[in-house]
Amino acid sequence: MCPENSENMKLYDELKNLATEQRNPLSEEIDTAPVSTILRIMNSEDALVHKAVEKELAHIEEGVNLIVSTLNSGGRLFYIGAGTSGRLGVLDASECPPTFGTDPEIVQGIIAGGYDSLIKSREGVEDMAEQGVKDLIEKGIGPGDILCGLTASKRTPYVVGALEYAREIGVKTIYVTCIPRDDITIETDVAICPVVGPEVIMGSTRLKAGTAEKMVLNMLTTASFIRIGKVYKNMMVDLQMTSKKLAERSKRIVIMVTGVDYDTASMKLENAGGHVKTAILMILAGISKDRAKELLAQSDGFVRRALKKAGYETTG
Repeated sequence: MCPENSENMKLYDELKNLATEQRNPLSEEIDTAPVSTILRIMNSEDALVHKAVEKELAHIEEGVNLIVSTLNSGGRLFYIGAGTSGRLGVLDASECPPTFGTDPEIVQGIIAGGYDSLIKSREGVEDMAEQGVKDLIEKGIGPGDILCGLTASKRTPYVVGALEYAREIGVKTIYVTCIPRDDITIETDVAICPVVGPEVIMGSTRLKAGTAEKMVLNMLTTASFIRIGKVYKNMMVDLQMTSKKLAERSKRIVIMVTGVDYDTASMKLENAGGHVKTAILMILAGISKDRAKELLAQSDGFVRRALKKAGYETTG
């Protein structure tokens, strides 16, 4: 057997044993099923994702703690992945600035093949381990940052190569993958492994595996930004007023927290430079914009702490 065929057979054997590449016995006749049955099968399989993620909550917590420590020290969070996994990482990263008011540099998504791969599939690029390393170097990743590798299976060379390089240079790593933890063959600080079982369509990991990864990413960034003061009660008080919808949402948050009317909320937000946290402090504590900003800075951005420093005791 020629070397190329030998290598291909090795990959074939590896793939056939992956949990994400097995046939689902519940959907073997799906090609002849009516639409209602197809949808019921898919819906019942999707219901399994929640439980798979629930089993990983302790490991997700570890990941959150690492991310919080990194961000509080001035570091950045990078996601890296190929195909669906890469797209999910870019999606989560891109939603942090409008939701939490973060600099786009703080959470970044890297996808194999570059951003063109977001809209046009380039599956072959996932086999380039060296490109994962190059993409990290181009981003200037360093020991103060954290890298989260995303892959439905354990074998994506682009992601594995990046994770191995990151550990070599002292970067903390999180690995999100949908295979059993015992099957992981690389070193990582935290492994998050929601095992969702075979897909309805064999190997189509944009389905349950993709849903599980999205749920995990939601938790990683949301919990992290809550822990660094980006949320007051259950409201996103660091959102950016970059659209009419977000501007009106900002006013509604100010009204809900302070009880003022629409016109007052609009005026205070304008005086606060569009910053919801600042407007809230100005109204509830009866202080100036500069004093509100000063108290927020002293309180690491936490609204409750700033209000307490201003002599206003929160309830609830």
